[in-house]
Amino acid sequence: MGISVSNISKSYKKVNALQNISFEVKPNELFGLIGPDGAGKTTLFRVLTTLLFADEGVATVAGFDIVNDYKKIRNSVGYMPGKFSLYQDLTVEENLDFFATIFGTTIEENYDLIKDIYVQIEPFKARRAGKLSGGMKQKLALCCALIHKPKVLFLDEPTTGVDPVSRKEFWEMLKRLQQKDITILVSTPYMDEAALCDRIALIQDGKILEIDTPEAIVKHYPKQIYNVRANNMYQLITSLNTYEYNHSVYPFGEFVHYTDSRTDFNPEELKAYLESKNLSHIEIEKTKATIEDTFMELAK
Repeated sequence: MGISVSNISKSYKKVNALQNISFEVKPNELFGLIGPDGAGKTTLFRVLTTLLFADEGVATVAGFDIVNDYKKIRNSVGYMPGKFSLYQDLTVEENLDFFATIFGTTIEENYDLIKDIYVQIEPFKARRAGKLSGGMKQKLALCCALIHKPKVLFLDEPTTGVDPVSRKEFWEMLKRLQQKDITILVSTPYMDEAALCDRIALIQDGKILEIDTPEAIVKHYPKQIYNVRANNMYQLITSLNTYEYNHSVYPFGEFVHYTDSRTDFNPEELKAYLESKNLSHIEIEKTKATIEDTFMELAK
């Protein structure tokens, strides 16, 4: 069972946190909600997990209405909030046992579901949760969200503040969970993680910008992007921003991603302009668009 969202809106005084949000997550799909802090991701998660009432719109999770069937939804979903919210003074094993008891189950009953994850933290089962590393806290929180065998799993920015190795391991775990008939909705500000989802929704200022597969969204980028590099990054960005034909200028690692407003762009002309600004060691080469490039273009 998946998720269906239709015209959900939510405001906090004068802030429109969600504006007519609509999308569907298919059963057993790994669906990503991609956007920066403040885009509305957490508010949407709280609405769908029945922790907040929407001002407008309707939604179902695992076939249950978020208002009329809120008790059934709470028994059918696993929710891992962005902030570590387990009991820091309880041990790993005590936290897991506590959450299993709340849902009327035991660690042993659903051990097969969490085994791949739990074996990594089992050596520390007697350690208090507050003393775990970021990656271990993340794995414990995921085990607690899974212990009652949910139909739908909500993960709100689960890898924020986690080291790259733990991030990679976490996404490998999510792919394995898909094989166990669990629908997964995950939010992240990391554009590289978006490519690991089956489909994604780009969200900004409470609005959905686009929904599609990562590959299709990248293909929609309307212009040719160029990697530009020179001896002085700050001066390069300043010069490109003042170039009369620039369409977009964004830092991207050791390069600047540049697009031109003209259809007959000549890189040599841009190079001559940059040299006139006293820049040297200039490199300009074509590159492929990324999800981040597409997001920046749609959010303009």
